[in-house]
Amino acid sequence: MAWNGVGNGEFSFDNKRRTGLPKIQTQKTEDENVVCHDDSATPVKAQTLDELHSLQKKKSAPTTPIKSPHVFGVAVSEEERQKQQLQSISASLASLTRETGPKVVKGDPARQAETPKVQQPLHHHHTPALNISDSGLKFTHILYNLSPAELYEQAIKYEKGSFITSSGALATLSGAKTGRSPRDKRVVRDETTEDDLWWGKGSPNIEMDEQTFLINRERAVDYLCSLEKVFVNDQFLNWDPNNRIKVRIVSARAYHSLFMHNMCIRPTPEELEDFGTPDFTIYNAGQFPCNRYTHYMTSSTSIDINLARREMVILGTQYAGEMKKGLFGVMHYLMPKRQILSLHSGCNMGKEGDVALFFGLSGTGKTTLSTDHNRYLIGDDEHCWSDHGVSNIEGGCYAKCIDLAREKEPDIWNAIKFGTVLENVVFEDHTREVDYTDKSVTENTRAAYPIEYIPNAKIPCVGPHPKNVILLACDAFGVLPPVSKLNLAQTMYHFISGYTALVAGTEDGIKEPTATFSACFGAAFIMLHPTKYAAMLAEKMQKHGATGWLVNTGWSGGSYGSGSRIKLAYTRKIIDAIHSGALLKAEYKKTEVFGLEIPTALEGVPSEILDPVNTWPDKKAHKDTLLKLGGLFRKNFEVFTNYKIGSDGNLTEEILAAGPNF
Repeated sequence: MAWNGVGNGEFSFDNKRRTGLPKIQTQKTEDENVVCHDDSATPVKAQTLDELHSLQKKKSAPTTPIKSPHVFGVAVSEEERQKQQLQSISASLASLTRETGPKVVKGDPARQAETPKVQQPLHHHHTPALNISDSGLKFTHILYNLSPAELYEQAIKYEKGSFITSSGALATLSGAKTGRSPRDKRVVRDETTEDDLWWGKGSPNIEMDEQTFLINRERAVDYLCSLEKVFVNDQFLNWDPNNRIKVRIVSARAYHSLFMHNMCIRPTPEELEDFGTPDFTIYNAGQFPCNRYTHYMTSSTSIDINLARREMVILGTQYAGEMKKGLFGVMHYLMPKRQILSLHSGCNMGKEGDVALFFGLSGTGKTTLSTDHNRYLIGDDEHCWSDHGVSNIEGGCYAKCIDLAREKEPDIWNAIKFGTVLENVVFEDHTREVDYTDKSVTENTRAAYPIEYIPNAKIPCVGPHPKNVILLACDAFGVLPPVSKLNLAQTMYHFISGYTALVAGTEDGIKEPTATFSACFGAAFIMLHPTKYAAMLAEKMQKHGATGWLVNTGWSGGSYGSGSRIKLAYTRKIIDAIHSGALLKAEYKKTEVFGLEIPTALEGVPSEILDPVNTWPDKKAHKDTLLKLGGLFRKNFEVFTNYKIGSDGNLTEEILAAGPNF
């Protein structure tokens, strides 16, 4: 049997080997230089596997010339810039009781071949009190501004509980703490903060002295320097370039580094070249507890802020939200010093440039209503209002994930992809598909992702002065109107009150509404007295012609249990009418007790629901409930009544008069 190939080459199977298998014979083609379908290639320029792996990754080169001048105008070399950068990091990690900062070197200790030259420790200006210690003999490897891909590798390799989910997000665990610890948060009370900050009853600011702060700082720094490697992020807060804050985050976990990479504003390579000394530094030693014998400590957790030193220390909690909200509190102090109002709000902008601010506590619909596909998203949570307009403080979003569904929140669902951090979620072991309904770890499951992951995000995240300020309340008592137009005094009153109502279970199993008040819709984060923020808000609204609105997304026709939730479709119609300006042209009448201006008609919304009394079958029950809620507002406001705003106190009286009157 013979088979001849196509062309001149022949393959003969006539001869058989002793094994019984045919012997293959080939004949060369006439043109030996012609090779058909040749898949061969030049061999790699490597003699070992290590050399081959070294070819796989190329070093990033500076994208721009170094702009920083040196002596006599000579440009700083890349080597000198790297040296200055490491000196800055060493200074950040310096103990206050030793002569020098730690010996720092860039790079992963697991990749010794890639480790650059060692940076000698920076001499600290404090008088040495101790001789050299064991920690002074070792090197601390700095993993500086790693990319998400690099942080994924670090997390999966070294942090138990880190997994890549089916959507590409990184699932992590925050340890024993799955939420913030407000009772363990302290602020140093000193000459800097004594008169500026809000202290005492109702204030979120729990005091500590500077000595205790320094003890905790030393504990955190010693822990971080004892590690083989630490993560360092140099990033920004506030998209307004004139009021940007440089922040440095030193942490022990890739999870924390990636979280802050997403939540803060990410610098360009050019911006990193000129980063210099940070304006504020976080020392996150959350895996290490505080010493409970230390003064002011009430648990193994302590989150400490020193505004004079511009530093924050975290001990005993790995929950990443402490860093985000700690920096938000710092901005609530720094920005008003510059006559810039810091706000716990969502913010979006129409195609005509009309900006709206959305305030609201959990469950009021702030995220849902501020996310509008017909409008640009400036930000979902933290903003500043300056003389130039509004700006987002953050570079990312921190969304709740419990019961997340593609149909209800498609933007959030689609943002959960490579680069996103998923905190404390539960996923299927084999497919790694996340079950967002599972509360096995916590109900407070979260996703942290860059704001660019939202399709209609406005980049840069800045906008002109707001036209509308929308205060959202989920009134489970069912007596607040679906929408009310507020004058300035009423806006200040309801902004300071920060009201919503939750549904809580009672002992006998019956559920009834519980009023919740959070000053400025973010009492846990404010530093100054609420009236200071309210006065700034009113001043800016008056100067730029913004209108205040109170929108109830809660109940109608009765309280929770007898009435029904106001339809989201109606609320969206109301918000649309605010954006378009149509609601300003409506006819209004005034309600009892709260004295709110409510429209008599609005297209797309049944007229009878615009005044709550119309929807209650029992008018006496409505009046009693209205008076009850008015009483709760009055009682809550008692803590603010003695605080004088302005030189003569007239503004205080005006705000009080804007509350319930009965």
